[in-house]
Amino acid sequence: MSLPASHSCLRRLPAVLVVDDELRSQEAVRRTLEEDFEVFCASSAAEGMEILESEQSTGCIRVVLCDQRMPETTGVQFLKEVRARWPDVVRIILSGYTDAEDIITGVNEAGIWQYLLKPWQPEQLLLTLQRAAEVWRLQQENQRLSLDLRTAEPVLKKRVDNKREKLRNSFELANIVRSEKSPLNAVCDLVERIAPYDLSVMVTGESGTGKEMIARAIHYESARATRPFITENCGALPDTLLESELFGYKRGAFTGAVEDRVGLFQQADGGTLFLDEIGETSPAFQVKLLRALQEGEFRPLGSNRAVTVDVRVIAATNRDLEADVHSGRFREDLYYRLATIALHVPPLRQRAMDLPLLAGRLLESSARSLGKRIDGFADGVLEALAAYDWPGNVRELQNEILRMVALADGPLLDAGLLSPRVLRTGLAGAAPGEDWTEGLSGNLKARMEQLEMRVLKAAMLRHGGNKSRAARELGLSRVGLRAKLVRHGLEAAA
Repeated sequence: MSLPASHSCLRRLPAVLVVDDELRSQEAVRRTLEEDFEVFCASSAAEGMEILESEQSTGCIRVVLCDQRMPETTGVQFLKEVRARWPDVVRIILSGYTDAEDIITGVNEAGIWQYLLKPWQPEQLLLTLQRAAEVWRLQQENQRLSLDLRTAEPVLKKRVDNKREKLRNSFELANIVRSEKSPLNAVCDLVERIAPYDLSVMVTGESGTGKEMIARAIHYESARATRPFITENCGALPDTLLESELFGYKRGAFTGAVEDRVGLFQQADGGTLFLDEIGETSPAFQVKLLRALQEGEFRPLGSNRAVTVDVRVIAATNRDLEADVHSGRFREDLYYRLATIALHVPPLRQRAMDLPLLAGRLLESSARSLGKRIDGFADGVLEALAAYDWPGNVRELQNEILRMVALADGPLLDAGLLSPRVLRTGLAGAAPGEDWTEGLSGNLKARMEQLEMRVLKAAMLRHGGNKSRAARELGLSRVGLRAKLVRHGLEAAA
C-alpha cells in the first residue's frame, strides 16, 4: 500500500485512488498524475477498500482508477462495491481488452464513468482524470444547490404567498378610491357580482382610467386569486411577436429561437390573462386568438402538440369596439367571445367628487415612494386640480402629484408646484383654446369684474398665496392687491 505523506483532507490537489496489482503500471500512473493530483496507490481491492474507509470519512478521494483484471476480483466488481458505499466517487476502469458485455455490466451495475484501454497515453490519462475530478466537483455543487433549494423552498413559498396576499389586499374592491356618489360605484358593484364566475370580461374606457386595476380586482375577488395574473399589452407588439409571447414556441421554430419558450397562456394556467389594448390587434391575429379561446387549447410555434390550459381572459380597450365591429375592423365573433360581460370605467372628469380622495391617496403613495414627508395640499390646490379636465385621467393625475412631491421643499404642496398646463387651464377656469370670457354675464363692467377675479385667483394660487410675488407679477403694490382680494371676496377684511 502506498500513501501520500499527509492524510489531512485540507489538500491543495484533488485526491485519486489507483488500484492495480502490477506495481510498474501503478507507479507509471502515479508519476503521470502526481503534479495535478494527490495519488493514493493500492495493489489489491482489499487495500483499496482500506484506503477508502480511512479517507472517505472526510470525503477526500474524488476519483478511483482501477485495473479490470486483478487476482482476487475484477475492477467492475470492486467498483460496484465502491458505488454502493461511496456513490459520489467517480469510477474509471483501466483495461487491456474490450468486452462489450463487461462494459455494459460495468456501466449498469458499477456506474463506470469511463473505460481506458492499455497501453494508455500520458496526455490521455491526465486529461481523463482532470475531467473526472471536474465531474465530481459539479456533482457536489449540484447536491449543495439542491439542498439549498430544498431548504429555501418553504421560505420562498411563504414569500410568494405573502406577496400574493399583499397584492390581493391592494387590489380588493374596498381599496378602489371612490366617494359615496361616484359613478365608479356601479362598476365595482358589477365586479363583485361577476368575479366568482368564469366569464370573459371586456373592460372599456379611456387611457389612464384604471382598466387594469378593475381587471385585477376581478381576479383577486375570484377563486383564481391564488393563481397567476398575467398581463400583455397587445398594442405594443407586432403580430408575430405577440403570437409567440402568448402561445410560446419551440426551439428552432424561427431564426433566433434558441430554446423553448413557455407562452403567457401557459404561464396564466389556472389564473387570469389580461389582454390590454385588444382593439389594436390585426384581423389575422384575431383569428388565431379566437381559435384558442373557442377550443381552450393552442399549439406553440413550431410544435405539433396542442397545449390545453384553464385561463380566464379579461380584455381591455380604449377604442369603440362596437363601431370597429360594424366597420369590419374587429371580428364580431371574437368581440362576443371576449365581451360576455362589458364594463365601462368612467373618465376622471366625470368623477370630480372622487378627486380629493384620489389626490390624497396618490399623495401618500408618492411621498412614500420618494421618501419625503408631505402633510397635504395648500389652500386652493385641490380646487385647481378639480377645475382641470385631466385628459390623461388617473395616470395623468398620478404623474402630476408625483412631480409636485419631487419638487416640494416644504410640508405642503402649493399651487406654485403645479405644471403649467394645469395652471393655465385649471386655475384660470378655461381649457386650452377656450375664450376666457366664456361664462361671464352682465354688462361690460360686471364682466370685467368677473374676469379680474379669475386673474387674481389664478395669480394667488400660482404663487401659493404669497401676496408679494403675486403683486409683483400683476404690477400692483401689496396693499393694492390685498384691497382687490378683499373686494372680490377672495380674502376677509381685517
